[in-house]
Amino acid sequence: MEWVYDLERKAFEEGTLSASLSHASGSSRKRILVVMASEQGFSAHAIEKHLGLSRTTVRNYLLKFKAGGLESLLAIKPKPRMADNQSFGKALFQLLHEPPSLSGFNRTTWRIEDLRKTLTGRGLPVCDEVIREALWKSGFRWRSAKVVLTSNDPAYREKLAYVRKVLFNLGDDERFFSIDEYGPFAIKAKPGRVLVGPGESPSVPQWQKSKGWLITTAALELSRNQVTHFYSRAKNTLEMIKMAETLLDKYRGARTLYLSWDAASWHMSKKLLAFVEAHNAEGDGSPRIELVPLPASAQFLNVIESVFSGMARAIIHNSNYPSVKAATEAIDRYFEERNQHFAENPERAGNKIWGKERTAATFDLSNNCKDPNYR
Repeated sequence: MEWVYDLERKAFEEGTLSASLSHASGSSRKRILVVMASEQGFSAHAIEKHLGLSRTTVRNYLLKFKAGGLESLLAIKPKPRMADNQSFGKALFQLLHEPPSLSGFNRTTWRIEDLRKTLTGRGLPVCDEVIREALWKSGFRWRSAKVVLTSNDPAYREKLAYVRKVLFNLGDDERFFSIDEYGPFAIKAKPGRVLVGPGESPSVPQWQKSKGWLITTAALELSRNQVTHFYSRAKNTLEMIKMAETLLDKYRGARTLYLSWDAASWHMSKKLLAFVEAHNAEGDGSPRIELVPLPASAQFLNVIESVFSGMARAIIHNSNYPSVKAATEAIDRYFEERNQHFAENPERAGNKIWGKERTAATFDLSNNCKDPNYR
């Protein structure tokens, strides 16, 4: 090893590029010594033997130095982190959407150790820290998980399996609708993010007189990304029947209309079921209606929630409409422009719509379409 110490002493005395050796340690030190030894005429065999490296490693170090100098030589490629792995993340968030009881835990909310055990049993062995990191990076917090992200429906898997079956086998003459209501919300000055100049501090009065209020009832047709909407004065069965009749009229050429919504009482009332049964029994050539309910407490799977979040960010937040009429005109224009965009650029599922919506408008078990910050 005499020659190694001679090289180190020479580097220190000459103050050359290799003088960085005095500040290096571990792997970096060996990388520099490989280059120095090669420049001094030592053979690759001697370098391998005295530094305890393989021939491939020595060759790679020399190629890196030749290509990019010392910076390239000492650059260490970071190892991919399991917390950033897409397959792991998809499996984790899909699991979070299921109640723990389905995995054999007598609990109502998930714990890190329960998630680790379940993921390990499904062929994804990870430690607690990896799960915590993935949750933190994705913005998940335990408080939110308890309120929004967990379904307590004992038939969760069966209902989702049916929804997926319908979507995967959707024919060209069939339409699948994600239906929900936005509101009621008051027409008044709304807080939100806004670009301001230096020294400006935007504010919204805490106490305001409302100029009125709105409920927007809407249906998103998933295969073509088209929204049908109207305004309601209440959330009840009559409004759902009105939506069904509106869709029957608009899509009269279709064979079957699948209506999917969350488990609100007025979405599955006896009166609504009677209307559907009576309509299907008429046999007048109009589309048949099939109800495809989502699991209870699974609003995060209702794809239209993603559209509502985008609409709220674009035209509701930071707004101060002078009247209900002005607000409805803005909403009408938003959906009109959105529908026109997807009519000109048809796609059943794809990127985030106009870059404003929380998730892509597509059905996915790992989706969290509902954004509590924009409702």
